[in-house]
Amino acid sequence: MKLQPYVFFNGDAEAAAHFYRDALGAGITMLMRYRDCPETPDPAHVPPGNADKVMHMSLSIGDTVLMGADDCSGSGRGFAGFSLSLSVTEVAEAEKAFAALADGGSVCVPLGPTFFSPAFGMLNDRFGVSWMIVVM
Repeated sequence: MKLQPYVFFNGDAEAAAHFYRDALGAGITMLMRYRDCPETPDPAHVPPGNADKVMHMSLSIGDTVLMGADDCSGSGRGFAGFSLSLSVTEVAEAEKAFAALADGGSVCVPLGPTFFSPAFGMLNDRFGVSWMIVVM
């Protein structure tokens, strides 16, 4: 059994993929647009004008695959109720990842030592995705 997060972005999934590539060294292993679908998407889920939006993407981040897509429904799902947790082995690596992900976002808990880790912090990136960075 394997659990893989699937994140729905509000029309900026491709920008997020490139941001995570630059910030974390994520590999963009797959990116398919709605226009690439062999069947015409249901207009109730993908209104006209969204052909260039991301239907599915896979990013490799360390040993994890983060999948995602653009939510073209206009529902504005948001990212409430969860955080992506990035575990690293060195404080310097945590500092680099934290600074990169926080660029254009907001820091919730500054990165610093805690009773359970030499470095832990929480932030929301520029796309609104919540992250926890921890040295294990």
